Amino acid sequence: MESEIEHLCATARGCYARGWVPATSGNFSVRAGGRIFITPTGLDKGTLTSADLLEIDLEGRAIAGHGRPSAETSLHTIIYGERLHARAILHVHTIWNTLLSGKFVSAGHVPLYGYELLKGLAGVATHEHTEPVPIIENTQEYSSLAEHLRDVLRGNPDAHGVLLSRHGLYTWGESVAEARRHLEALEFLFEVEGRRIFGQPS
Repeated sequence: MESEIEHLCATARGCYARGWVPATSGNFSVRAGGRIFITPTGLDKGTLTSADLLEIDLEGRAIAGHGRPSAETSLHTIIYGERLHARAILHVHTIWNTLLSGKFVSAGHVPLYGYELLKGLAGVATHEHTEPVPIIENTQEYSSLAEHLRDVLRGNPDAHGVLLSRHGLYTWGESVAEARRHLEALEFLFEVEGRRIFGQPS
């Protein structure tokens, strides 16, 4: 478990270096049995170490660590409850996922089809796969947001990630490595689609 925590911290620092978690945005977690190790609110991900993580239970209650849980902690507990195979969750705020989640919010998903890198998603064996990434309307009412997320996850059992409109992406995996692969594949595809639709931002 210690190695997974270290891998999570390294992944968070890497996301910061890529501009994917500007300011103190984003949150990251790993699950071990009935415990979750998660980034607290207001933390600079560019300097994240294992000592910075909070230990919480599956209900989101703090067990150990410093700082306080983010308001989005409940979204992590919902994902772990609905995706029992998930052992890591990554949440980032990128230019492309923000633009696309805003453009496609009325459709309810960002459609990804025909790209080779779709095979970076677990269980996908062909570029002919269609990956409709669900979008949820963003709100600061996190209790209702969590319930909406639960409904979306149940309605999209094969989804590898969920977007909050004009906010960011949540993705997960059976390990930090798999979650990172999903993150990199989806963000690459969001950028491809974004450049195709919007052109290159100046």
